[in-house]
Amino acid sequence: MTSVADTGYSSFELPVTHIEDTAPMTEAEQAIRRDLAAAYRLCAVFGWDDLIYTHISARLPGPEHHFLVNPLGLGFDEITASSLVKIDLDGNVIGDTPYRPNAAGFVIHGAIHSAREDAQCVMHLHSEAGMALSTLEAGLLPITQHAMRFHGRLGYHDYEGIALSTAERERLVADLGGHVALILRNHGTITTGRSVAQAFTENYYLEKAARAQLLAMAAGSPLITPPREVIELTVRQWVGDLGVSHDREWPSLVRKLDRADPSYRD
Repeated sequence: MTSVADTGYSSFELPVTHIEDTAPMTEAEQAIRRDLAAAYRLCAVFGWDDLIYTHISARLPGPEHHFLVNPLGLGFDEITASSLVKIDLDGNVIGDTPYRPNAAGFVIHGAIHSAREDAQCVMHLHSEAGMALSTLEAGLLPITQHAMRFHGRLGYHDYEGIALSTAERERLVADLGGHVALILRNHGTITTGRSVAQAFTENYYLEKAARAQLLAMAAGSPLITPPREVIELTVRQWVGDLGVSHDREWPSLVRKLDRADPSYRD
């Protein structure tokens, strides 16, 4: 295994260079900032946050491959659209901000955004269910309808220590491949999506599938696994619906957040 000291970062805080952002903020960027801030707040509502750690990123339109991440030091329930940090694929901060991003966030998210044009949003979390699932040798089992959503769409990446090593990026991307989600063994989960909405929804189903499996395993009874052809039919049904759903769940989640606390929009 490659030494972190030789090829990565020595702390969670990413050492950065600031680059002036002379272009005015577009409506597209404003909309993505609001959606991403909403995703952070909703993670806090669902109890998926981990103090100031873990991260969700969203790529911005344009050839520069800039993306937004959370500032290190803010809890998920504090994040607003304007506090999100814009960085490039080299880790440089674009524009004027008092915040720095998380080095582990740059290692993970920069790698995926560099390799996957379709991964407009990348969500990495340390939920209890996700961490527990990541320790199971068998991984996610196709024993519930929610789990079958990920049949053939889920990769696994072995633990290499806290993700501060840039040398780990190629292996992480290779293990993710073309999948929508990745289990980081002994660590947590990653979901991706063509939008913030899809990445959040994929995580919702992965989280619920993990919790259901852990509860079923704790009951101590034999688990029922449907026939393979039924599992394959179910995942085709899920994936087929994704092509026409247009993120139908997301507006209801945003309305839920707006009723409780719309300050994420600031």
